[in-house]
Amino acid sequence: MSRIGKKTVSIPAGVTATMEDGLVKVKGPKGELSTPMVDDLTYDLSDDGLQVKPANKTTRARAFWGMQRTLVQNLVDGVTEGFTQVLEINGVGYRAAVKGKVLNLQLGFSHDVDFDIPEGITIKTPDQTTIEISGIDRQQVGQVAAEIRRWRKPEPYKGKGIKYRGEYIFRKEGKKK
Repeated sequence: MSRIGKKTVSIPAGVTATMEDGLVKVKGPKGELSTPMVDDLTYDLSDDGLQVKPANKTTRARAFWGMQRTLVQNLVDGVTEGFTQVLEINGVGYRAAVKGKVLNLQLGFSHDVDFDIPEGITIKTPDQTTIEISGIDRQQVGQVAAEIRRWRKPEPYKGKGIKYRGEYIFRKEGKKK
């Protein structure tokens, strides 16, 4: 039995959930999101929330059960609060700045890296070494953060590079004489 799948997704006030055309659509104060419904699962919308249950006893239905419930929960959380991912830049001369719809990164290359900010994502730079990525779609926020981090991953000797806030960088000892 899926412990996560058994829980009901509560729908707060001001948020509406509908199921139509094979999609679960959630609309709230920050916008509207949807995810496709899986054929092996049943979705029950009631006053206390949305319940996801396996339609049959197949392995595929049980495998999708908890994940699909979490995806629906992410839709509800996204349209109510949104999601934020924070990146930190470490290194001498490494910095970031937002210029219109472009994030400008100086990461020790011979050229600046210009990252186009996608639709639905807002990026702020409170200081030169911090990047805050926010939006209502959790997957999109994480994907944008991963694409920015890919330009200069943290290296294990000095820890220079772009890392997630709270990420532990395994450090190695340098060369000995």
